[in-house]
Amino acid sequence: MAADSALLVGLVEEFVSGQQDSKAADTATGIKAGKFTILQLVEALGLSLTSSQPQTRARAVQLLSQVLQECYADLSEQEVEVLIAFYENRLKDHYVITPHALQGLKALTKCTVLPPGSAVSMLKSLFQDVHVQSLMLAERAHVYNMLINLMGSREEELKGLGADFVFGFVQSMDGERDPRNLLLAFQIARNIIHRNYDMGKFTEELFEVTSCYFPIDFSPPPNDPHGITKEELILTLRAVLTGTPSFAEFLLPLIIEKLDSDVQSAKLDSLQTLSACASVYEYKDLAEFLPGLWASLRREVFQTASERVESTGLSALSALTSCLSRSVLNSDSEDSLNVFLDQVIKDCEHHLSEPDLKLVWPSAKLLQAASSASYRASYRVAAAVMPSLIEQYNNRTQCAHRRTLLEVVQGFVQPSKIGQSNMEDESVLSDFRASLCSVVFSALTESNAGLQVTATRVLTALAQHTGLLQQADVEQAVAHLTRLVLGEADATVSVAVLDCAGSLAKLHPAAFITNMVPHLKDQIFTEPMALGDGSTLCQEPSQHAVRQRCVSALAAVSSQPSVVQESTPVLLQVLSSAHTGSGCFSSEEVVSVCHSLQRIAEQAQDTEETSHIFHDIIIPRLLGLALQAALQGEGHAGPRSPLVEESIISAMVPVISTTCARLQPTLASQTASRAVSLFLDGDVSFLPDKAFPDHIQLLKKQSQYWSQSQMVCLLMACVCSLPRSVEVPQMDRLLAELEELSCSNSHPLSYTSAAKCYAGLVNKAPPGDSLESLIERTMKRVCSELDSPSSPQHTQALTLLMWVAKALLLRYHPLSTTLTDKLFSLLSDSELGTSAADGFSLLMSDSVDVLNRGCHADVRIMYRQRFFTENSAKLVQGFNSAPPEKKSCYLKALSHIVNNLPRQVQLSELPALLPLLLEALSCPDQGVQLSTLSCLQPVLLDPPSALITQLEALVSRLLALTSSPAMKVRIASLRCVHAVSRFPEHEVMPFRTRVLRALAAPLGDNKRLVRSEAVKARGEWFLLGSPGGR
Repeated sequence: MAADSALLVGLVEEFVSGQQDSKAADTATGIKAGKFTILQLVEALGLSLTSSQPQTRARAVQLLSQVLQECYADLSEQEVEVLIAFYENRLKDHYVITPHALQGLKALTKCTVLPPGSAVSMLKSLFQDVHVQSLMLAERAHVYNMLINLMGSREEELKGLGADFVFGFVQSMDGERDPRNLLLAFQIARNIIHRNYDMGKFTEELFEVTSCYFPIDFSPPPNDPHGITKEELILTLRAVLTGTPSFAEFLLPLIIEKLDSDVQSAKLDSLQTLSACASVYEYKDLAEFLPGLWASLRREVFQTASERVESTGLSALSALTSCLSRSVLNSDSEDSLNVFLDQVIKDCEHHLSEPDLKLVWPSAKLLQAASSASYRASYRVAAAVMPSLIEQYNNRTQCAHRRTLLEVVQGFVQPSKIGQSNMEDESVLSDFRASLCSVVFSALTESNAGLQVTATRVLTALAQHTGLLQQADVEQAVAHLTRLVLGEADATVSVAVLDCAGSLAKLHPAAFITNMVPHLKDQIFTEPMALGDGSTLCQEPSQHAVRQRCVSALAAVSSQPSVVQESTPVLLQVLSSAHTGSGCFSSEEVVSVCHSLQRIAEQAQDTEETSHIFHDIIIPRLLGLALQAALQGEGHAGPRSPLVEESIISAMVPVISTTCARLQPTLASQTASRAVSLFLDGDVSFLPDKAFPDHIQLLKKQSQYWSQSQMVCLLMACVCSLPRSVEVPQMDRLLAELEELSCSNSHPLSYTSAAKCYAGLVNKAPPGDSLESLIERTMKRVCSELDSPSSPQHTQALTLLMWVAKALLLRYHPLSTTLTDKLFSLLSDSELGTSAADGFSLLMSDSVDVLNRGCHADVRIMYRQRFFTENSAKLVQGFNSAPPEKKSCYLKALSHIVNNLPRQVQLSELPALLPLLLEALSCPDQGVQLSTLSCLQPVLLDPPSALITQLEALVSRLLALTSSPAMKVRIASLRCVHAVSRFPEHEVMPFRTRVLRALAAPLGDNKRLVRSEAVKARGEWFLLGSPGGR
């Protein structure tokens, strides 16, 4: 014990007299270890605390306070009481002691054993003896933290002070300027308001001391370590100002005043604060200021050039109207909502009679904002505005005026959450239903495209109002839409019609089943016009365009299962007719049908009924048609079925894969079993047409024709898009057949699809010895093919290697490194080097039909970054050791890898790779040039220092590429030259003359896109250093 006492005395002496601040931490450690107590520390400080020298007393108090910061949790209630009394007395001592006393008191406010009444005692001493704003920043923060701590633990005691607590806080905060402390002060003010402290006669003082910062004007310094933002200050202050209706009489005049400001941020802050007020205030709080608020809002919307100010002003008007709508429900006074809306309507309605003037839209937006606030408001505004708009539309003759009026109507018709206050209330537009439908149907018959597009949008909005449109209206609407699908060639109108039809079909499927689908079917199968020689004109442009629109329309309306059941047989019939040659359908039309089936699979409601339609009808029908076409193949003397064309069978793949990805588990398992049985065993029992030969072997090497082997892409679509939980039967046999097909078949689509299917299954295979042995067997087969100079299957083996490497890379499998290392080694191969370099693009980019998340593949996060980190050094090393004629392959691989990395990774890795990327710009391969330019352009917009040091080499290579034979390279290089002009001016000025001279040639380029980029780039370089420049 004596040794501990001596140690404590030594620590105190070294801290107080020796000015060694580290001894405070040693003292706190000793107290925590039980070597001595707080009481012993106070005793050891005795002489220092009673010293006649203020500095000595200050050091003694500082030591005690710093120790308490660490040890406050171990204090007893009696110790806390004594220490509080001690610190309260120290607040009356010399001013150099005050900061340390506040630090000690802040530590004590964290204690859980504060004696009753101590909180009030501390605050009284604080408010009486300390002028807070004369303290330094850290000491002021101590005061605010004390208040926050006490409000959290001793709230009832503080509320017992009544308004004196608010007055003391106002005095403490008045004049605060540091944003860090303001956040603390605003937090205290918000607690006072939201926890119902008694503000008494100091309500206005509390408002004044906080509102003097409104609106916040703060720009954090660069690299601010505290991370305080302007938005954080704005939101914290707003919570204070809008926290109580008691501030209304002070805040609303202030908002009206600030709205006159020329500073946009002040306007925005004021409008957003007004919106926040409206959710708290009642009519009585707003009544006196409504005229002034409306005048300010109207002025901002009418006169502002800022869309953001306009939209914020409209939101504020909507919030005010919503507040009035709530207040009237609990008041027997005058109908404040109608009085306010009458003023709004009076000031805006007359502008709607002038559709060629610019005030139409601000007026319409104001009325629409007020209308959207509540059911009653929308009813009142609609009753006042709708008759006038409809009458004007019917009286106007100019299409531009009618379109403007219809667009205004669209704004009022657009459904909102409060368009019907509940399901029992009728729509506010019920009284105008007939007139609105008449206007819309009239516009749909006009020849003006803009008017027709607007009419479809209004019709879509009307349909969203529950119960508004009657059955006759819906049927008439469907008739108009069908007419436009069949007869309107304008692309913009066609897109709008399809969007409208899709929206209406979700709500009224029966009308489309009975009216639209039959008409579309009839038009699709209309025989083409006959020529004079008795032949038919199969590719008449207008007939082709109509068929395309009909097919797209069938997809657009097919979201409900009942419509899907009627539309998909029509599309399948097109495929069947194309196969038999009876419908004279072009390949483009057949591909369009496949795209429509894919869209239906994507958008149709995910119900059991829809799943059965695809599982029982569509997938079997597609496989059956494809198999019939494949078996017909090249062995028949007649014309070959178009369904064997690569474009068509490839278009079938996403239909099947999208469908299988959404199947329910039971149906997914059945699909996997059916597909595997068909391709392995020739089981055609589930196909709709049973007229197939026996012993079909689609995956065997001896399959006679490529038309049969390429069907493996449909197998891939079936089994590689299923959820990972679905077990694929006969997996080992299937993988063996796929491996053989991918390595031995000479048809590109066949061996590529087999490799993709193999990779998709490997990606989802469960981990374990069987998977590793499978990969090792595949690797052995691939390497034997690639290493054999006489093998004719090099390309096939490389394709399988790339896809399996991608499958393993995505799931972070350890053996992926073995495959990618083999790919790296092939970069120096004279025959396969270029293909191997392109393989890195496959590894790093997203695959559309397999190995993506939509197909439930095992894709780990940041696999690209991981691959780059592990392999960039190998790539650089290989480049450095490769002979000159092989370097281009390494550059191409690097370009593909870097181009697919996230931009932040590109920026961080650029310094190390910059020499290689600059070398890539000199590579004669145009693909390497374009890929590298695409990688560099976003980096040039925010260049790292490493890039600036290489400006000479960069500019020289970019200017050389502006005369490249490839248009895309010229465009990309000009964009990069443009981006370089934004570098620091003193860095790029030496290149100005050279760049301007070089950019003169592209100004006369034969291609308009090149000339356009050259003008932009040269303009920026020309302005460098000039008075009008940046």
